[in-house]
Amino acid sequence: MILPVDVVNYILIAIMAGVMGTWAWLIKDMISTYMKTPHLDILTKSRQGTPRVSIILPARNEEKYVGRCLESLLDQKYSEYEVIAVDDSSNDRTGEIIKLHAKKDPRVVYVIADPKPDGWMGKNWACMQGYYRATGNLLLFTDSDTQHSSEMVRLAVNHLLSLNLDAVTVIPRLLCMDFWTKITLPVISTFLHTRFSALRVNDPSSKTGYFFGSFFIIRREVYEAVGTHKGVKSEIIEDGALGRRVKESGYRIKMVRGDDLLDAVWARDLSTLWNALKRLMVPLYLHNRNTAMSAFFAVLFLLFIPFTLLAYSVAMLDLAPTFQVLLAFSLAASCMIYAGTIIETRILHLSILYALLCPLGGLLILLGFQSGLVHAKSDASVKWRDRTYSMKDYGKNFPL
Repeated sequence: MILPVDVVNYILIAIMAGVMGTWAWLIKDMISTYMKTPHLDILTKSRQGTPRVSIILPARNEEKYVGRCLESLLDQKYSEYEVIAVDDSSNDRTGEIIKLHAKKDPRVVYVIADPKPDGWMGKNWACMQGYYRATGNLLLFTDSDTQHSSEMVRLAVNHLLSLNLDAVTVIPRLLCMDFWTKITLPVISTFLHTRFSALRVNDPSSKTGYFFGSFFIIRREVYEAVGTHKGVKSEIIEDGALGRRVKESGYRIKMVRGDDLLDAVWARDLSTLWNALKRLMVPLYLHNRNTAMSAFFAVLFLLFIPFTLLAYSVAMLDLAPTFQVLLAFSLAASCMIYAGTIIETRILHLSILYALLCPLGGLLILLGFQSGLVHAKSDASVKWRDRTYSMKDYGKNFPL
C-alpha cells in the first residue's frame, strides 16, 4: 500500500532527479565556456595600429582603490591614450587622489561631475561626463577598483582592429575581499557562466549581448550610434544593457578572457555584497516579473532545497523505505552542487575550503534575491555606491 508520505517522497525524488540533471548541464556548460572562451592575449593574426584611446574612469568614494587603478593605467605599453578620471560627487579623498595624479601626469584629465540629473543612475551620468571630455577614436570604459596589466590597452586595441570588431569586453579575475564574498561568488558564478556565456555573446546568431563594466572598449561612432550612456541612463546594470544595445543594433562584439591581465573587485564586504545581489534581481523583476520569479525559484531548488531534503530524509529515515531513496537522491544532488562550486573556486583561484560552505553561500544568495524582489514589488529604494535610488524609475531593460 502506497502511503501519502510515499507519494510526497516520490515527487521530491523526481525533483531531485531534475536538480541533478540541471547541475550536470550547468557544470558541462561552465567547463565548456571556460575552456572555449578566447583569450585577449592570443590571436592568430595581428593588425598593428595606434588610434587614440580615451579611458573613461568613473569614481565615487573609491579612495582605497582609485590610486592603484590609475597607476596601472598610466603604466600602459601604448602611446596614444588619455585617462578621463571622473570624480562622481565623492565625499572621501577620491577627488584629491585623482587631482594629484593629474598634476604628475598630463595624460590624466581630472573631471568633476556635474550634479546628477533626475532619471540618471550615478555611474551612467559619470560615464557621460567622461565621454564629453574624451578626444579618442576609441573609448575604453573601466571601473576604479580594477588593476590592469601594462599590456591591456595594446592588446585590446590589437584585438579590436585585427578582427574588425566594434567592441571588445574582457572578463576579469574577480577578487574576493571578505569571507562572505568568498563563499557566495563561487556559487553564483556557476549561473553567470551560463547566463552570460561568452560563447553566446560571440555568436552572431545569438541575441545575447553583454559588457563587463570593469573593461570594455568600443568605437566612438558605435557608442554614439547606440545612444551613448544616455540610452541606458536609468539602467541599474548599465554595462549589460549597453552591450545588449550594441549587439541588437547589429554591431560586432566579442567577449574574451583576461583573468591573467585584469583584476576587479566584485564586492568588498557583506553590505556591498547584499546590495549587489539585490541589484541583480531588481531590474530583472522590473523587466519581466515571471522571469524574475522563475529565477528565484530556480535558485531555491538548485541551491537550497537539496540540502534541506538531505537533512529531512536523514531525520525520517526509519519511517518509510522511500526516505532511503530520497536520501540517496538528495545526497547526489547536494554532491552535484559541491562539484560545481569546487570547480568554480578553482577558476576563481580560491581555496577549496570556501566551496565546503556553499550551503551558507546559497542561502545568502537566496535571501538577497528575495530582498531584491521585495524591493522591486514595493517600489522601494535600493542603495548602490552610496546613493539611494527609487526603483519605480529604474532598470526596465535588463540584459536577458
